[in-house]
Amino acid sequence: MRVLIADDDLAALLLLKSVLEDWGYEVVTARDGTQAWDLLRRADSPPLAILDWIMPGLDGIDVCRKVRQNGEAPYVYLILLTGKVRTQDVVQGMESGADDYVSKPFEEQELKVRLRAGRRIVELHEALRTQATRDPLTGTWNRRTILEILHRESARAERDGTSLGVIMADIDHFKRLNDTLGHAAGDAALCEASRRMGTALRPYDALGRYGGEEFLIVLPGCDRAEVLEAAERVRNAVAEVSVAPPSGMPPVTISLGAATNEGASLDADTLIRTADEALYRAKRAGRNRVMATLDSKIQISSDS
Repeated sequence: MRVLIADDDLAALLLLKSVLEDWGYEVVTARDGTQAWDLLRRADSPPLAILDWIMPGLDGIDVCRKVRQNGEAPYVYLILLTGKVRTQDVVQGMESGADDYVSKPFEEQELKVRLRAGRRIVELHEALRTQATRDPLTGTWNRRTILEILHRESARAERDGTSLGVIMADIDHFKRLNDTLGHAAGDAALCEASRRMGTALRPYDALGRYGGEEFLIVLPGCDRAEVLEAAERVRNAVAEVSVAPPSGMPPVTISLGAATNEGASLDADTLIRTADEALYRAKRAGRNRVMATLDSKIQISSDS
């Protein structure tokens, strides 16, 4: 597990880094509170942080407050490293948002135990977050979370004047597959199709199960050409190597409808509606294809 250490004392920083690496932690370092805050506000921030109380710029208390005010997941477990041992100092540290504190100079076994406790808390938070945000069958974002992501990206695109693409994807003939081979086969098809869709997307795209056999894909920064290209990649990822059920059933394919806010400044709800309309046309046109409404006037289809 990754741990951030922030301390302006280089000797203390290197000593602590060496100890933690011996215990198997991956260590990230910062020489002051401002650098620590920059690291902790990133999406890939370390889930554990040991912060010296007294540092130039932002001190450990300031960093704790900023992390808690930021309030975004995933949870970061914060340990203050301090020579302050008075009760009122400890209370101040904990009220600032710190989870624990260790006195300087630190005692190795005490720090090891406190880090172990922090690790358990982080793992519990992550398990609960996964349960709350992920679809239990496919592991993709669940409906609530993918919609939150879409609304957040839509607001950002509106604010920054950037493009945003949305794709609605639906597994073809899914009801027939369920009725003929049973729900276990249907579940297997959902899992494999969603896995393949995910492989065709960029790391910062978002894929979520919208409902039943339907998936919603959010594509930040995608213009008209890019949203069609992405949709075709996703379609090919499922169709290219057959997810073939037995008993003469046709291979599993998907139909996709795409939309972008480019040229029309469509809000999140309108993007979903227009992508869904395009998906409906793809189904009527024969399935296993992409159709797109790229703004309020232009309609483009991309057949398999």
